[in-house]
Amino acid sequence: MAQDATLDFRAMPKIELHAHLTGSISRECLHRLWAAKKAVGQTDLEDPLVVMPPGRHEYDLKTFFPLFSSYIYNLVNDADAVALTTRSVIEDFAADGVVYAELRTTPRAMPAAGLDKADYVGTVLRAIEDAERDRAAPKLRARLILSIDRRNTLAEAREAVALARRFRGRGVVGIDLCGDPTKGDVALFTPAVEEAKAAGLRVTVHFAEAECSGAETELGTIMGWAPDRLGHVIHVPEMFKRRIAARTGIGLELCLSCNVHAKMIVGSFEAHHFGEWWHVDGPIVVPCTDDVGVFGSPLSNEWRLIQEHFRLRREEILGLARKGIEVIFGGEDEKARLRGIMW
Repeated sequence: MAQDATLDFRAMPKIELHAHLTGSISRECLHRLWAAKKAVGQTDLEDPLVVMPPGRHEYDLKTFFPLFSSYIYNLVNDADAVALTTRSVIEDFAADGVVYAELRTTPRAMPAAGLDKADYVGTVLRAIEDAERDRAAPKLRARLILSIDRRNTLAEAREAVALARRFRGRGVVGIDLCGDPTKGDVALFTPAVEEAKAAGLRVTVHFAEAECSGAETELGTIMGWAPDRLGHVIHVPEMFKRRIAARTGIGLELCLSCNVHAKMIVGSFEAHHFGEWWHVDGPIVVPCTDDVGVFGSPLSNEWRLIQEHFRLRREEILGLARKGIEVIFGGEDEKARLRGIMW
């Protein structure tokens, strides 16, 4: 283990495939944005460092979603704020040694700021382009996944797919299904997912992240979509574990700190289902952060936790990290680039 202990997880080139854009904004960035708005009378919100005190990472499903709907979305509410926070997220991932990231976001209209959903997506993509062009993130390449919220109507889901198709040439690579797992019937979105797949877009889905979203009917519907990747994969009946294991090349986006801090699993890190899946033939496990701005664990720390609690050897860690290349949505040229720089 002496050699293993010398592995520099921050310097290690890493792939991030499950990162919600708004949830990845650091508290410090939110504070700077708040202070600038407060100085010119553009917000009456409380300081983010009071709402989200430094060191607090225990947000469960009941407190997590209101944090966004009642606070963060009301602070990041215009084009300048979206651009500033997006660039900050890119720079933070780059500083942590991430060389490829797929950020995901639900298209949001901001009528008071004169932005429709297309304007929002375009603003995010411009911020990514600017960060890469300005060499703020010299090794990082970022792509965008547009999310369908479980609370959406079918028309709204189809609108998200249409936006993904429209912006595909600028870096949108797929769609996601996410949101409060207590809401909605996923079967409603089948036509939208089928449209996305027919257009050549890739599909990832939040899968059995809570007991209420682990019913066989829901999981059967999702598996019937033949998604390219699944996120969380927690409350999975044995029958569906076998179906996942039989899907060679399906990506599993596993988020240790999120699942532990949000009490989405029973126990601590050593009880995480990463230990069940990482060595299974067929699926490809990719450790991810989910919402680093909320749960406070950058991707380098997720890998450190894996080594600490699951005792993977150096070659196992590097091999697992490289396997993630095969399930990115960024295309063959990007896979070739990553094969050249991953350890």
